[in-house]
Amino acid sequence: MKLLKLSLRTRIFISMILLVLGASILIAGVTVYQYKLEAEAYHRERLERKETAIRENINFVLASTTYMVNTENIPSIFKQNQKIYEMSQVHEMQINIYDLEGRLLISSKENFFKDTTDYQIDKPILAKLDASSNRRYLLKGETNGEKFQSSYTYITDQRFKPLAILYLPYLQDDSVLNRDLNDFLMRLGEVYLFMLALAIILSYFLSKYITKSLKIISEKINQTRLDKRNQKIELSNASEEIYALISAYNSMIDELEESAVKLATGEREQAWREMAKQVAHEIKNPLTPMRLSVQSFERRFDRHDPEIEHKVNEFCDTLINQIDTMSSIASAFSNFAKMPAQQNETLNVPKITKLALDIFNENYIVFNSEKEEILAKFDRTQLIRVVTNLVKNAIQAMDETEDPKIVVSIDEEPDNVCISVCDNGQGITEENREKIFEPKFTTKSSGMGLGLAMVKNIVETYKGSINFTSKPGKGTIFKVRFPK
Repeated sequence: MKLLKLSLRTRIFISMILLVLGASILIAGVTVYQYKLEAEAYHRERLERKETAIRENINFVLASTTYMVNTENIPSIFKQNQKIYEMSQVHEMQINIYDLEGRLLISSKENFFKDTTDYQIDKPILAKLDASSNRRYLLKGETNGEKFQSSYTYITDQRFKPLAILYLPYLQDDSVLNRDLNDFLMRLGEVYLFMLALAIILSYFLSKYITKSLKIISEKINQTRLDKRNQKIELSNASEEIYALISAYNSMIDELEESAVKLATGEREQAWREMAKQVAHEIKNPLTPMRLSVQSFERRFDRHDPEIEHKVNEFCDTLINQIDTMSSIASAFSNFAKMPAQQNETLNVPKITKLALDIFNENYIVFNSEKEEILAKFDRTQLIRVVTNLVKNAIQAMDETEDPKIVVSIDEEPDNVCISVCDNGQGITEENREKIFEPKFTTKSSGMGLGLAMVKNIVETYKGSINFTSKPGKGTIFKVRFPK
């Protein structure tokens, strides 16, 4: 995970160094492996050449001897004129000859190493030699840290009848090859040390060059804001890819500014237009009964009427009620327009939510919380407003429900607190889903439709979110999430 947090510059730097190191290790490994294969092939071919030459020499001795050629006369034939010692010196090989049962008949040297001083060939070797297709068996081994190859072949007469077994022990001398290998690896190491130093220098400047342009672009993107004028990027000597990225960013800035101006102007005009229409409509509603009441009172006013005092009181009560309605309209618009102040107050969300529910007398409201204490930073008053508005909407949605039920739940998530308000009311129709958070939208005969819009405004101010799921005729679930 820490590697993923490294900067691009550091990744380029490390990648180039690892590439050089990996290449050097790979080449060194392949070189050592190739040297070993060549050494094995060299010793195998050298043994085969010597074996062929010795067999030809043996055939010549057998053809020119005066003894009868059979297994019993083999020692006498090769001791005559010290032929076996002569062949051993010429070919620089120790020569051992065994009978067909594996017993030693004659040897050019009595002491070499353990497996050449044995006077009996092991039976498994005899069996493998007899089973081989080419009448030859090659045994590889290691003694005292030195590798050797032992060749077993049959000596035959002119009719190709086996007479004896020729055993040639061959000690592999890898000193020359090892010296060449060490010299090559030393030179290779010097070359790659130079390449590593060069790669470090190149990767430093190359990573710096590549990331310089990206760093400038990144800083500009981080500084991009919708509420201020953004500066374009002007960069020279950039690569084709970086230049394309810069061009795309500058085009985006032009389009963003143009769209922001149009959007701000349109939204401002639309907001004032809608707000003016809504305020005019809401204020006009109480003004009409006030006008009718004044006109009626003016027509029927009689200062000598014995019930005049009672009528005046009724008239005043009517006007006061309508004035209170207009005052509540003004307060509602004021509360909607007022942004909640950011407070760093740490609240126990379940406790405050339960406190907000205490104002409701409905016995079908149920409160659940997985923990008694879930702390989050939120304004106390605004949290109460959020809960009460959601619960009020749930209550109003169940006017025609036979068995109403509202469940308010508090759940703790890894980074958020979730408040759920679930009801089994009429639900929200498909056509109203997209309008549910609009400031003036309402499905009720009374009210101004500012409740959910105000809740959304509060929650988003605190970096939270509000969403809902609903099934017509079955109920609705509103969920509010905000950071701890």
